[in-house]
Amino acid sequence: MTAAYLDPRSGAIFPLDTPRWCGPDRAPLLLTPLPGITREQVDTGTRSLWRYRAAFPMQPDDPISLGEGCTPLVPRHIAGARVLLKCEWFNPTCSFKDRGASVMLSLLRVQGIGHVLEDSSGNGGAAVSAYAAAGGMQATILAPASTSPAKTVQMRAHGAAVELIPGTRQDTADAAVARSGSIFYASHNWHPFFLHGTKTLAYELWEDLGFRAPDNIITPCGAGSNVLGCEIGFSELLRAGQIEALPRVFAAQPANCAPIANAFLAGSDEAVPTTIAPTMAEGTAIAQPIRLREVLGTLRETRGGAVMLTEQEIANATLDLARTGIYVEPTCAQVAAAFAKLLQTGTISHDQTTVLVMTGTGLKATPRIAGLLGIAL
Repeated sequence: MTAAYLDPRSGAIFPLDTPRWCGPDRAPLLLTPLPGITREQVDTGTRSLWRYRAAFPMQPDDPISLGEGCTPLVPRHIAGARVLLKCEWFNPTCSFKDRGASVMLSLLRVQGIGHVLEDSSGNGGAAVSAYAAAGGMQATILAPASTSPAKTVQMRAHGAAVELIPGTRQDTADAAVARSGSIFYASHNWHPFFLHGTKTLAYELWEDLGFRAPDNIITPCGAGSNVLGCEIGFSELLRAGQIEALPRVFAAQPANCAPIANAFLAGSDEAVPTTIAPTMAEGTAIAQPIRLREVLGTLRETRGGAVMLTEQEIANATLDLARTGIYVEPTCAQVAAAFAKLLQTGTISHDQTTVLVMTGTGLKATPRIAGLLGIAL
């Protein structure tokens, strides 16, 4: 089956031989459905997400890899129930974004792209910077001026040109789109190749669990790349006859910036009026997610849902996890608070297999966590 770019809203298809980051009318693109792979097609001799290379739309001879993927799945008890933590901060730049960056930049390099533009509140920019450096590519990163220094320093250390943009996260995204005519826009929010990196989370959980799917997955959600990646990956496994049903996917969002959760809870397929305020969960502070309709479709198709967390709930979850040895940034800690809420309402049960996607390390949010502890830096 030959893959192509797909505009899911119009049905238009475009060949992969021409690099694209959006459709002609600036519609977000996906790829046409791929058939998935079987357990026999997993390259068990490769210890990275490239063990699933047979599931990718293109097969680069020399992929850009830093050993991403193969992250631990750690059992814990939260809110009195057993849960599995997928520890994505074990990726090379300490967040799940390495999955998307490795695949996206590897495939873009095959297409002849040598200089990429990215906008990011931190982790995406760090990942694109690192993989561009590893692949001999140039990277220009636009980041909100409020981004944690631990993240922008990492980008600069990898050799990226970093520009800090005043205003909101959306202002940074708008600035990147305006610049896209001069540098290829390899956005982790826009480019469909990135989603085919995040889909390896699904393949990896399938392999971690003895080639079966979990009952539930709870992930932090800003633009929705993990939500959509899980849907793409598990749908491929379903088409390949490797699982019997899709796991339920739940999105955790801060109440201060929850456009997806608000639309889901309102029963809408479009954005609804949403109050936007600053949040410590900066990695999910996306006020206008471009694939809102597709993310909502995944939450509904999988019989999952969305959970909104107050700043106090996020803060408590961050410190509670740290005091069990799990040191993650507030963006990531949302999933633990969401798990407790879903248990309390009976939406999920103690006897089900539930995975919490732990997206990034607390080391990237030192000033914020110090503030929660009342420590002056």
